[in-house]
Amino acid sequence: MKLARLSRTAAFARTALFTALSLACLTPALADQGASPDQRADKLLKRMSLEDMHHMVQSYNDMMTLQQPPGSMGAAGYVPALPKLGIPAMQQNDAGIGVHNYPIDQGPGKQPKHVRGEEGNTTPLPSTLGIAASWNPQVAYAGGRMIGGEAHRQGINVLLAGGINLTREPRDGRTFEYLGEDPLLASRIDGGEIRGIQSQHVISTIKHYALNDQETNRLTVSANIDEAAMRESDLLAFELAIEDGHPGSVMCGYNKVNGVWDCSNTHLLTDILKGDWKYPGWVMTDWGADHGVQDAMAGTDQVSGIDHTTGFSLGQTYSSFGAPLLQAIQKGDIPKSRLEDMTHRILRSMYAVGLFEHPPEKKPLDVEADALVSQHAAEEGIVLLKNDHDQLPLHKDIKTIAIIGGHADAGVLSGGGSAEVWPIGGPAIPAVKGPDWQWKVYDPSSPMKSLQKLLPNAKIAYDDGSDPAKAAALAKSSDVAIVFATQWTCEGIDQPNLALPDNQDALIEAVAAANTHSVVVLENGGPVKMPWLSKVDAVVEAWFPGARGGEAIAGVLTGKVNPSGHLPVTFPQGEQQLPRVLITQEQEVNYNIEGAAVGYKWFDKKNLQPLFPFGFGLSYSRFDYSDLHVSTQGDHVTVSFKVSNVGQREGKDVPQVYVSLPDGLGEAPHRLAGFEKVSLQPGQSRTVSVTIDPRLLATFDVPGHQWKIAAGSYPIQVGHSSRDFVLNGAAAVAASTMAP
Repeated sequence: MKLARLSRTAAFARTALFTALSLACLTPALADQGASPDQRADKLLKRMSLEDMHHMVQSYNDMMTLQQPPGSMGAAGYVPALPKLGIPAMQQNDAGIGVHNYPIDQGPGKQPKHVRGEEGNTTPLPSTLGIAASWNPQVAYAGGRMIGGEAHRQGINVLLAGGINLTREPRDGRTFEYLGEDPLLASRIDGGEIRGIQSQHVISTIKHYALNDQETNRLTVSANIDEAAMRESDLLAFELAIEDGHPGSVMCGYNKVNGVWDCSNTHLLTDILKGDWKYPGWVMTDWGADHGVQDAMAGTDQVSGIDHTTGFSLGQTYSSFGAPLLQAIQKGDIPKSRLEDMTHRILRSMYAVGLFEHPPEKKPLDVEADALVSQHAAEEGIVLLKNDHDQLPLHKDIKTIAIIGGHADAGVLSGGGSAEVWPIGGPAIPAVKGPDWQWKVYDPSSPMKSLQKLLPNAKIAYDDGSDPAKAAALAKSSDVAIVFATQWTCEGIDQPNLALPDNQDALIEAVAAANTHSVVVLENGGPVKMPWLSKVDAVVEAWFPGARGGEAIAGVLTGKVNPSGHLPVTFPQGEQQLPRVLITQEQEVNYNIEGAAVGYKWFDKKNLQPLFPFGFGLSYSRFDYSDLHVSTQGDHVTVSFKVSNVGQREGKDVPQVYVSLPDGLGEAPHRLAGFEKVSLQPGQSRTVSVTIDPRLLATFDVPGHQWKIAAGSYPIQVGHSSRDFVLNGAAAVAASTMAP
């Protein structure tokens, strides 16, 4: 207890010091509040010495250690304040699905300590992939606003959020942190999240730029891809999300692209990001992703992950932007003007998001309100994949229910790595150490207990699923059997295949054989195979559902919530359908196999039948589409149509607009070109209008360095998924070009 009190005292002392350093002498920085962020950054920059500017371009590694530098609060990264200029400290923290609190291993059989102690525990959202499954940017905005608010109340002003790497490799351990396989869907969800975070005066990054699409050899692998394909897929997702969300910083990744490290890649950072896209913010490295002082000339503005006691960069022998940067400036190898630009970009983002006027302040979290934000996100992202014989929702007069597996009596699974969130109140069961620095955590939200509250007259029994025969016996004696199947995924480790681990397929087979009324609830990081699919009545994809995930699952199972999620990724039947049957173990991964035809586009191009297609999702209601109208004005195509709820229940639908390019010009038969989530009462109709971004009608012309739209007739289809079209039309489009 004494040690715990000392830890809390030290934590509050660190916070007090941080606040003092942040608020001291703010007059120079707070001047000219009516000027633009660029103007204010320029004015402050004129007051800065070479040493002051050099101070801003290095961020110290602060995670997984109790030995923080003075003024630090134990987040992932720390840039000390410059009180004489009124520049506050940067407290940078991971935030894939919530504000991460770094666990420190205490040895076998012991639960980890945390850098910020129990007061650092926060609210986990559903996995980012689960939020993408909502197909609702407003849900993403609300989630971002929630985690931005929690960060601000804990003294954090920069969040390492905004993950948007496309799902080229569904076995990627970080698939759960990203937003699926389509550039438009990913960018609109990511833009919403970033805007939500920054509404709380907390800077958000967007990451990991670019093509950081697998964990295997992530520190060394080169993602090789042609320029046009890259522009029309992964880079398009970044481009659209940056335009929508205006993130203060871009984080460059660990990997190489076409043989050049991301953070050393002039083409990616200077030519495209800062040149073609006119990005005004700063580029920070992933922790230890710097590879030399010339990264500054490539376009990197800040090195992250520096040991504050030695000056070494995480995983490197030195910080590229430490003494080597000053020496290079003194020798004239790097002009001082470049350091000025680096500093300007950092200050500009700090002004744009309001870090000077709205410093973080230690306050209690609104735990209940934040948990409800997470629950709502989970409810909108849960996907009903199968519902034969209207097995769901569960009937209110059901007498006996078997709950099997997945620790569903205690909580719901979360993904691991830097996105993992240590929940308020601690894990539902003791956390399990992963193979390296990861922890397997269950959020304390029991689906079983939530079901019991919604079905008080039912007798609900639990079996842990470790013995399939025992589980089958319980299932046989019950009216309905619900199996909770889990797949833990995490940063740093890819999945070997698409199968559920730990013999869970056999468990489901045994339960389904014992009870024809069987339901499977999946808590997983990405697509999985389902060899038992034909033998169960219903399948519910719950992803990693976050705080109140148990309540969200129970709501869908009982019909309190009408499911409205749709898949943001294709579920293959097996690995043989993927562009790479095995995860690439070599030092180069060839993305030219699929090019820009990522996910559903690959399946369409190759005429492959997936297990479940991109955009698929069932409801307890039914929706029809009619009255399609397509209009064209220049290179802008507008598609309008009527959506009608022809079912018996209120529900939400996601009509999807797809476009095909003429004369086989596209990378695949169809591209997602627009969508909208619509809430309708039974019998209600609403007209939806979608304007297609011209880049979704174009191909990238590499020799001409431009987007190019060909003249012709562009087929337009509206449907329930990428494989279920209801309305067909066409747009007559004139030839045009656009700047890259």
